[in-house]
Amino acid sequence: MRALPTIGDVETAADPNDDPLIPARFDEHTVIFLVRSPDAPEMSEDALDALQVEHLTYLRGLKRRGVLIANGPLAEQTDVRMRGMSVYRLPLDEALGLARQDPMVLAGRLVIEGARWMTAEGVARFGPEG
Repeated sequence: MRALPTIGDVETAADPNDDPLIPARFDEHTVIFLVRSPDAPEMSEDALDALQVEHLTYLRGLKRRGVLIANGPLAEQTDVRMRGMSVYRLPLDEALGLARQDPMVLAGRLVIEGARWMTAEGVARFGPEG
């Protein structure tokens, strides 16, 4: 089994001459999953609505800054605690730092999980900016 490349070493993951299904180059993204907290505080409908506006406003700001590539809620998930997903153009530690400042996370409604996501170069595209 080939080891995953590290940041800055994505060209050496595989030799396309060995197997055309193994990419020679990878694009790297960071994926953050927003998960319903088991200890989520009870909130009124009005408070939840206001918090949702803050959450969406925060994410819109990250998108405008160019660090958040794509985000949105999940549906038909196998684990109903999984509420949403965000794809960042940052290393994992930086993306986690920003995700921890999300108003939903600060309020204790959501917790975050993250990972680096490696895709074959040019395969995953998100809108006009890629």
